[in-house]
Amino acid sequence: MKLLIIIPAYNEAENIVNVVENLKCNYAMFDYVVINDGSKDDTAKICKEHNYNLVDLPINLGLEGAFQTGMKYAMYYDYDYAIQYDGDGQHNPIYIEGMVKRADEMGLDIVIGSRFAQKKKPCSLRMLGNSLIETCILFTTGKRIKDSTSGMRLYNKRMIRKLATSMNYGPEPDTIAFLIRCGAKVEEYQVHMNERMAGESYLNFTRSIKYMFHMCSSILIVQWFRKKGI
Repeated sequence: MKLLIIIPAYNEAENIVNVVENLKCNYAMFDYVVINDGSKDDTAKICKEHNYNLVDLPINLGLEGAFQTGMKYAMYYDYDYAIQYDGDGQHNPIYIEGMVKRADEMGLDIVIGSRFAQKKKPCSLRMLGNSLIETCILFTTGKRIKDSTSGMRLYNKRMIRKLATSMNYGPEPDTIAFLIRCGAKVEEYQVHMNERMAGESYLNFTRSIKYMFHMCSSILIVQWFRKKGI
C-alpha cells in the first residue's frame, strides 16, 4: 500500500520544519510532498535547505490549486491513498493508519479526520458556521458530516484521479457534498487536532462569515447543478 501525505504550505516558515521532521522521524513508512503555494516568506528556502520533497509553485494558486497539484503528483506516482495534511502543525499523524484501516475495511472513497465524530461541538461562531454547512450537506445528500470543514482528509485512488483531473474541484465541503451525491462513500474518523504552532490563521472573523456563506450557497445551488459522475 502506497500512501502520500500532501502538505499544502503558504507562509509556513515557522511551522514546516516541525511538521516534516515529525513525519520523517516517526512515520517514515509514508511518503510526503510539500506543495509551496508561492509563499512570501522563507517556506521554500527552508524546505530546500533541509532537502525536503518539495513542489515549489512559482505563484500563489490558493488552496485549491496547491491541493490539486498534490493530487496530480499522487496520480502520476500511482499512490493508493493520499491524505491532505496541514502545514501549520494542527494535524496529528498518529491517526493516519487508523484512517487507512477504516477506508480498507469499509471500502471508503474518503475518510474525514473529524473532531466531532464522537464528540460534541463547542459553542462558538465558527462552530455555528460548521453546523450550518453540516445542515446544507445533510439536506442535499442525506448524509450527516459533523466536521465538514476538517482539512485532514484521506482519499483513495479513485478520488485521487477525480480530483487531479477536474479543474474546479477543491478540498472544501461543497466538493465533499458533490462527491457524495455522485456516489462516493464518505465516513468520519475521530481525531484530535492541535492548536496552530505559530503564525496566524487565514480565516479571521470577516473571512469566516464569507466562507460560511459561500459554502452554503455552493452546496445548495451551484453543486446541485453540476453534472454528476465519478
